[in-house]
Amino acid sequence: MADYQSEAQLEADLVERLTGLGYAPVILPDMDAMRVNLRAQLGKHNGVTLSDAEFAKVLNHLDKGNVFEKAKILRDRMQLTRDDGTPLYLQFLNTRDWCRNQYQITTQVIVIGHHKTRFDVTLLVNGLPLVQIELKRRGIELKEAFNQINRYQRHSFWADKGLFEYVQLFVISNGVNTKYYANNRHQDFKQTFFWAGEDNAPITQLDAFADVFLEKCHISKMISKYIVLHESDKILMILRPYQYYAVEAIDARVKNGRKNGYIWHTTGSGKTLTSFKAAQVLIENPKVDKVVFVVDRADLDYQTTKEFNYFSDGSVDGTDNTRALVGQLGGDTRLIVTTIQKLNTAISRDRYEGALQAVKDQRVVFIFDECHRSQFGDTHKRIVAFFSKAQMFGFTGTPIFAENTVGKRTTKDLFDECLHKYVITDAIGDENVLRFSIEYWGKLKRKDGSLIDEDVPAINVKEFFDSPDRINGVVDWIIQNHDRKTHDKQFSAMLCVSSVDALIAYYEAFRRKKQAGEHHLRVATIFTYGPNEDDPDANGLIGDPDLNVADLPVDVHKRDKLESFIADYNAMYQTKETVKTSAGFYTYYNHLNKRMKDRDRKDAKDKDRLDILLVVNMFLTGFDAKKLNTLYVDKNLKYHGLIQAFSRTNRTLGQLKSQGNIVCFRNLKPNTDQAITLFSNKDAIETILMGPYEDYLSACNDAIRELLAIAPDPEAVDALQSETEMLAFVKAFRKVIRLLNILESFTDHDAGNIDLTAQQIEDFSSKYLDLRDIGQKADPEGAASILNEVDFELELIQRDEINVAYILALLADIHDDENSDDPDIRSAARQKRKMVSDLLGSDVKLRSKRELIEKFIDEQMVALKPGDDVASAFSDFWSEEKQKTIREMCESEGLKMDALQVMIEEYHFSGKEPLGETIVGALNEPPRILERKSIVTRITEKMMRLVRVFDDDMGGV
Repeated sequence: MADYQSEAQLEADLVERLTGLGYAPVILPDMDAMRVNLRAQLGKHNGVTLSDAEFAKVLNHLDKGNVFEKAKILRDRMQLTRDDGTPLYLQFLNTRDWCRNQYQITTQVIVIGHHKTRFDVTLLVNGLPLVQIELKRRGIELKEAFNQINRYQRHSFWADKGLFEYVQLFVISNGVNTKYYANNRHQDFKQTFFWAGEDNAPITQLDAFADVFLEKCHISKMISKYIVLHESDKILMILRPYQYYAVEAIDARVKNGRKNGYIWHTTGSGKTLTSFKAAQVLIENPKVDKVVFVVDRADLDYQTTKEFNYFSDGSVDGTDNTRALVGQLGGDTRLIVTTIQKLNTAISRDRYEGALQAVKDQRVVFIFDECHRSQFGDTHKRIVAFFSKAQMFGFTGTPIFAENTVGKRTTKDLFDECLHKYVITDAIGDENVLRFSIEYWGKLKRKDGSLIDEDVPAINVKEFFDSPDRINGVVDWIIQNHDRKTHDKQFSAMLCVSSVDALIAYYEAFRRKKQAGEHHLRVATIFTYGPNEDDPDANGLIGDPDLNVADLPVDVHKRDKLESFIADYNAMYQTKETVKTSAGFYTYYNHLNKRMKDRDRKDAKDKDRLDILLVVNMFLTGFDAKKLNTLYVDKNLKYHGLIQAFSRTNRTLGQLKSQGNIVCFRNLKPNTDQAITLFSNKDAIETILMGPYEDYLSACNDAIRELLAIAPDPEAVDALQSETEMLAFVKAFRKVIRLLNILESFTDHDAGNIDLTAQQIEDFSSKYLDLRDIGQKADPEGAASILNEVDFELELIQRDEINVAYILALLADIHDDENSDDPDIRSAARQKRKMVSDLLGSDVKLRSKRELIEKFIDEQMVALKPGDDVASAFSDFWSEEKQKTIREMCESEGLKMDALQVMIEEYHFSGKEPLGETIVGALNEPPRILERKSIVTRITEKMMRLVRVFDDDMGGV
């Protein structure tokens, strides 16, 4: 008998547990039964009996839009005209009294989409499937359940009136580990969360998770109150447990009294989302007159503005016009988003006092984002003095304690007690942020090999740090190592320096070396052009970036320098930025902000990327970009300034981004250890920082030994008989490539230290991808292949320098060499043929083109004569094959060929898949309503596959 609990046993135990919690068990074998049950449950919830005609209207109403649009339908009422002509406002979910809904549980519902699928456990609220639970037996990777849901989203959830697109939350579990996440198709496994107690202790066991999280009132509360409809990206987001406890604590504080409070959630943990949700919740409290969300001007970026305006139209005024803020404070606007600078102006100027008389004694709740920066001047005193009933809440990742205060006041002095704490060690343990890999490079070499400095820790002289020789040495180091740190520019970096003068010297060094052809990095910068301050690098705490340059005296020399640097930027991106006016400066700042953040977008284009953003203080706090993974540091950093700056790099994003890279050109190790101790504890250093290179090298070679015990060489993989043996190889090799990914980011890494040759790694990669192909080709109607459920993490074995142009160059060499009179050259040609075959088998992006390229080699190249142009012959062959594929697709799907060509061209222009209406309009005959969604999905997938094969990664061919 097996010593583990089977998936069926796990499911039965969960159903029994949830039934005990009040869910009514119901048998719904298919979607017909689901609709019958929905009709009864909606009728019961609304106290009516729906006729056939009325329910048909309800189904038509529900069968509209995508997951995001259906989430809105769920939260709204339907105005139903009944058979007798009377109106009925039908409610699908009671989001205000969330416990007052109808709860059921069912299992093994069969849905037929692209394939026949059977879902594990479904929780129904008022007859709609709102929570889907997928289970794997104990011992199976949790990620397999996540991957299975991804397949359901592609193949089944949309089918048969799309009722499963109303799922709001997914739960995945193998009994031992249990996680939840919102229904958002475009997310990574890292966007799945453990539930936890208020002390941040994770609740991982399925039975304990069910008792707490799936309890009827709690799950309804999470759906009703703590799912955020993210309007900008049209996705659902769900709060993590620490975010939930923070909002609950603020809400309770406001309901129960007038005390202040602050939230200590580490940088990178999503404070803006938490504060956004807190504002949403508080504005619904009838005892609160206004909620004012206060940010620094540097943080009021396009994203924050857009999100808050979606929630409360007109709540954000991103201009410098304080009069608009005064109008909001004195008027009917209940949610206001403003900057600390404008708020200070509004309550300080006599001319606004009359307009603000009414709000002075109203109950106004202030929420301060990044309160460690904004609340330690006179503004705090003015707010407290001006608003008689002000209640203040602060969010910070790095509170001000006695140890790191600049003046005398701490965060506790200003905001009373900490209402909830989630520190960096909690976030790393939950995999919500990454660890830091820190390298200290004090000793830099000149081009002749001589050292620039002998003992940096003993030197702390501004003239030394700003010397041209040293700055050139740092720039040379960055040029040499940037690709290694950023995975060949797949990620961006920032370089922070000590002063504007140093920044100018750095930028000009980069520009000089680029003009000399020493690098092709895209470097941009921004800085304020006021006169020099007294030793701005002295305390290492990062000053507030003041973007209101109109109020600053101007250093004309610095402004002209920045304008010339922006001319480079304009030439690089075909833009028309300028900083000749204060408005232009702010616009340029926002465009830089957006350019960095837009790399996170799925449709981001390489031509828009920025490699290195060069700054003094700007962007080192409050700025989030997942595609930023490296910070080069040549300035003094300390306490919260250090943690804030380092934390720009540690947002999670897939497997390729395994840590945040910090490269220090000053000896900041004592300051780093001191900061970590202050904001967590002394024992946290090993948790927060990556280990030394030698640790990962040893672990990698240990993993290689485990791999070779399963398959002594790549050919041995072919002899693996069972899927269990194949899975063991996949997991062993995946462990190797994960560690290789970490090792390759270390500057000291030498591939010769690895107990596998580069060729062996390539050959094993090919076998690894073969097994993935086997899993994908498994019969969807038959038994599920475990190889189709494991995550192969293909991003770890991509080689971006390999594309069709590279292969074509090899083929041209082969053609020339095969016709040589020299037998050694002909022998070398055979080796190159093997190289091409290996590349086609091992490179992720080329495998989709493998069959066609091999067809060209076997059928076309053999007919070429010496001196014939291989590239020209390949181009003709590729065009013919593409047109042939397009014709076949049009014939099989009944598509107009010219319309398909237009859709492909528009996709290349916009990066967006065609709309359903566009595809329907391209069909020779309009499809039946019930078939429309499946046809649109199928044609979209075929078109995208065609684009991947014939157009993507061609390298200019």
